[in-house]
Amino acid sequence: MTAIRKVTVLGAGVMGANIAAHVANAGVPVILLDIVPKDGANRNAIAEGAIDRLLKADPAPLMHRANARLITPGNTEDHLALLGDCDWIIEAVIERLDIKQSLYRKIDAVRKPGSIVASNTSTIPLATLIEGMPDAFARDFLITHFFNPPRYMRLLELVAGPQTRRDAAEAVRVFADVALGKTVVDCKDTPGFIGNRIGIFWLQCSVVEAMNRGLAIEEADAAIGRPAGIPKTGVFGLLDMVGLDLMPHVLGSMAASLPQSDPFHAVFREPTLIRKMVADGYTGRKGKGGFYRLEMRDGRRVKQALDLKTGEYRDAIKPKLKSVTSGGRDLRTLLSHSDRGGRYAWAVISQTLSYAASLVPEIADDIVAVDTAMRLGYNWRYGPFELIDKIGAGWFAERLRAEGRPVPKLLAMAGERRFYRIEAGRTRYLGVDGVYRDIPRVPGVLLLSDIKLRGEPIVRNGAASLWDIGDGVACLEFHSKMNSLDPRSLAMIRKAIEIVPRRHKALVIYNEGRNFSVGANIGLLLYTAMFRAWFIVRALVRKGQETYKQLKHAPFPVVGAPSGMALGGGCEVLLHCSAVQAHAESYVGLVEAGVGIIPAWGGCKEMLLRWSASVKRPGGPIPPVAKAFETIGMAAIAKSAAEAKDLLFFRPNDGITMNRDRLLADAKAKALALVENYAPPAAQRISLPGESGRIALRLAIDGLRRLGKATPHDAVVGEALAGVLSGGETDITATLGEDDLLALERGGFMTLVRHPATRARIGHMLRTGKPLRN
Repeated sequence: MTAIRKVTVLGAGVMGANIAAHVANAGVPVILLDIVPKDGANRNAIAEGAIDRLLKADPAPLMHRANARLITPGNTEDHLALLGDCDWIIEAVIERLDIKQSLYRKIDAVRKPGSIVASNTSTIPLATLIEGMPDAFARDFLITHFFNPPRYMRLLELVAGPQTRRDAAEAVRVFADVALGKTVVDCKDTPGFIGNRIGIFWLQCSVVEAMNRGLAIEEADAAIGRPAGIPKTGVFGLLDMVGLDLMPHVLGSMAASLPQSDPFHAVFREPTLIRKMVADGYTGRKGKGGFYRLEMRDGRRVKQALDLKTGEYRDAIKPKLKSVTSGGRDLRTLLSHSDRGGRYAWAVISQTLSYAASLVPEIADDIVAVDTAMRLGYNWRYGPFELIDKIGAGWFAERLRAEGRPVPKLLAMAGERRFYRIEAGRTRYLGVDGVYRDIPRVPGVLLLSDIKLRGEPIVRNGAASLWDIGDGVACLEFHSKMNSLDPRSLAMIRKAIEIVPRRHKALVIYNEGRNFSVGANIGLLLYTAMFRAWFIVRALVRKGQETYKQLKHAPFPVVGAPSGMALGGGCEVLLHCSAVQAHAESYVGLVEAGVGIIPAWGGCKEMLLRWSASVKRPGGPIPPVAKAFETIGMAAIAKSAAEAKDLLFFRPNDGITMNRDRLLADAKAKALALVENYAPPAAQRISLPGESGRIALRLAIDGLRRLGKATPHDAVVGEALAGVLSGGETDITATLGEDDLLALERGGFMTLVRHPATRARIGHMLRTGKPLRN
């Protein structure tokens, strides 16, 4: 099997450049080539400009700015010979067959034998792309369809032709899975593959039905949003994000590629309104606006929505549909409702689910591929067949029959059965032959959701559970709302520390929620502060400190395995672990200063200890204090696991896993590797500057305030933080232990939590989800 050690991307447009960036995120060198510009002396200007834009883009395509150094820019006239060193060559040029095939002939002349060539096309069939190409080229050719943006969208659709070497497809599949973090879905060589075949139909159907039925776009987005597990952007918000100017091209391509018998043609049309919007520059978020826009009014941003009847903008409304309020999360209730929201939801969802059911096995071998593609490619919470299970396959088929509409063969075959069922502790799916089969897991994937199907937790409460994940390793799972931490979470950490030595060798802290933990439950903090129950607040702070200290000094290795947000108290959990194995998309930070408090469960202590021991710091007692103050005081958030190492939230030897589904297995392996001769860390003592350090930090705070970069309460928080980090009343001749540092944390925290401005910040955050600058 071909080992992929170097990659070329041809085409430095938005998609090509972002694919190159993500290959660089995997630590693999990549060559980025584009045409020579017509004007200018720099023949590499297009590729070099693309790299410059990668460094400025937000959200960032690069997980670390240093990754840009792995991208070598060039042009297709001077540098095609560089392809001779590459193992995977990805074409991402304009969707024109003549241009692609001309480029393929040039690639074939310089590539090394056995190198893999792939197209990122989303519209042109593989069989068409390789027409007239040599057999050796066809054997090495496939389609790898990335979804935009490649760093953040986990789906990769892979299409192999009848001539494609199996080991070529397997090499790309393994590299995309392990190195790029993709879930690879095998697709048939059909127009739009899986995601766009169904997704474009769904979007088009949603727009046309809303126009036909006279719904406001806010009503349409509400009606097929939450109950169906559609992203909160809704259909019209999603179209704004994608770009309305892309829709005519995509729709036209699908219309030209699909047979006239395909149901797509029944909903295909390009509304005059959308044509006018694109012509006038209203292309969505990247233009003047789209179906939604933000208008500045009296110094504030006002959300506006497009009236589909008049084509004019008006202030957005909060839709009031009985179908949505009564349906809640019950999709069948929504679809059965008689108001315009219910009728609209039924029209769109019934057509979409029916269409999806009619396409298996034409576009994929099984329903799992279809559901996976829609969840990961369009961010649906549930795939089409999972949605059918929610409403009932029998009920759905019967209603289609009652309306005189055809029932897809696969749906009819299911009858009253579910498409997925749990059997003997395993999730099984209904095959096209009517037989249930286990959902396969590729080697190296371990999911807590699978473990849960096969047994009960060792111990559980309302906020956390402890599971046996095999080989003498236990897993502590947080499962409160957003995995926020409260006294129950702390109790379960202590319980795990008590239980693990009896039955296990190591502990992994992990969950499969969207976030590892958003930190302490600030609602609980606000509630106690409002009643001035300071003894409760003080006890909670002390209990958290004691719990995290026990975690750090446990007699067995503890590996934190975050994914998503690990903020505040969640970050402090990781700071007290023996090691971390993080998903690449981990967003980590001590953000307490944003709500007017400071970390108090050991976060200040650990950042001081880490910066004091860091080989990167200058000498003397002030630099560690200054670095910790900068990180905590500015509520710095690492926007990737790689950035978390720069900020010392993670250690240099902590691991990073690109594929979310491999995280638990990797963390378990790391924990087991630490077991032999494991000894908890010794207690540390450090010297801090005392009053001289506090004065230096106070000068910095005053400077920020004079520049307007710090509010009055920011200065109060900064002053308290400076007192903690500089060591309080200590001086450079003394050393402070961990308990001394924790006592300073408690004192600084209690001072701030009593402040009225802090309580105002916390209340505002709870009400609006946004920080208050006071």
